[in-house]
Amino acid sequence: MPKEADRLEGAADEEERRPDASEVAVSKRGRANTPSPRRGDAPHASSPRLVSVEELMETAKGVTNMALAHEIMVNQDFQVKPAVLPEGSLERQVKEIMHKAFWDCLEAQLMEEPQTYGHAIKLLAEIRETLLSFLLPGHGRLRTRIEEVLDLPLIQQQAENGALDIGELSQFIVGMMGSLCAPCRDEDIGKLKEVPDIVPLLKAIFSVLDLMKVDMANFALTSIRPHLMQQSAEYERSKFQGFLEKHPNALDYTEKWLEETVRCLREEGSCGAASSDPPSLLAVKVHNRAYLRLLTWDHASDPFPETVLMDQARFQEMHREEEQLVVLSSVLLVVYTTTGEAISGLPGLMETLKGVVNAMLADMHLPSFSVQEALATIGEKLCVELSQCLSQHGYSPFSADRKGTLRGQISAIVQPDNTVRKLMESRVQNFLLASLESSQHKTPPPLPGGLAPVGKEVKELAVRFSRLINFNKLVFSPFYQKILQKLLTAGVSPSAGT
Repeated sequence: MPKEADRLEGAADEEERRPDASEVAVSKRGRANTPSPRRGDAPHASSPRLVSVEELMETAKGVTNMALAHEIMVNQDFQVKPAVLPEGSLERQVKEIMHKAFWDCLEAQLMEEPQTYGHAIKLLAEIRETLLSFLLPGHGRLRTRIEEVLDLPLIQQQAENGALDIGELSQFIVGMMGSLCAPCRDEDIGKLKEVPDIVPLLKAIFSVLDLMKVDMANFALTSIRPHLMQQSAEYERSKFQGFLEKHPNALDYTEKWLEETVRCLREEGSCGAASSDPPSLLAVKVHNRAYLRLLTWDHASDPFPETVLMDQARFQEMHREEEQLVVLSSVLLVVYTTTGEAISGLPGLMETLKGVVNAMLADMHLPSFSVQEALATIGEKLCVELSQCLSQHGYSPFSADRKGTLRGQISAIVQPDNTVRKLMESRVQNFLLASLESSQHKTPPPLPGGLAPVGKEVKELAVRFSRLINFNKLVFSPFYQKILQKLLTAGVSPSAGT
């Protein structure tokens, strides 16, 4: 978008956002009816502290920057996207009005006799700046060419003498954009070459340049992501440390999370005082198991640990994926154990059955979704598929008794304590845990039996889970080490009520 119009729009927005005198100080109050996270401590009343608008803005900026840096590191698919203002919003209406006024003024100047080029030269200056910003250090020849052709003093002189050819400069710009754009923009560049009129062409050029800016930002993001890891971890750690200094109880739920994990492992006998593992290895075992617990967290009743709070939605999403994979793999295991060897080697059957089940479970986590009804429908559909398949390959028909048995066993998967479901859930979780333990050695663990039909999906989930956990460890390891050292060296089992 042309900066001239953006400046006009910005001035209107600034006027609208300007606070009055009553907003210069804001009272900071605790949320009503929110219990204190410090267990056993009574909340103390305190008078409200006045916080300046500048302090609030600086805090908001810090939180936003930290959230953005975190998103870039843990989300490998993160990309910059063009900003799209909501349809009908005031900001969009102002922007459209300002831009229309600018382009109408440009068109009027170019239709004058003699032509005037005030707006056109401003556009060419912005285009020149944008093209130069796309260049890499090795693009010396292109830089020289752009600076020679889009020489602003020369262009100004040509305009004053009536010798400026906007059309020729526009074609040069389109050609240069074609040299610098990503392959995905080739079609857009081709369309620019077909625009005959100057003003529509310049408008289209700016639209494509905006897309190229996004492409360049994503390219830069991909290039520097490996180098951002340590800096981003240190940045988040320092931000959290500053928060912790102001709020000493900011690790209460994290301590509780690790305490309960230690207690669970001690009850299993794998985290007792007599363990042969050295303290450092024992701490890693406790910590990895604690992360695995986050996938089955009761978000409605149990506060999430502070150090993973920024990723709570991610853990919920991964839990939903895990749950769907458990049901899917359970159904396929039931099918193959019930039907027998007759279908074990039939090409394409597994993918067909998997597609049927996946389609029926696609909305599994919507509030209105009924797993029981879906499994009943899945049982009916799979019986039809299996009957057709057996007939096509010359096997005995799928008897009514076998159909009834298959439908019953598939419907039984709805129960959380169903044997097949518990088995597949255990195998998925063990694979995720093994992936987490082996991620430091870059050696993926073998896929447990029964998970082959969903192997691709389980491995992808394990990669995302491990990446998220490893970054969280990198950020918060100093805080975790202190807590775990206290828990494991003291040898005191936490009480059941903590």
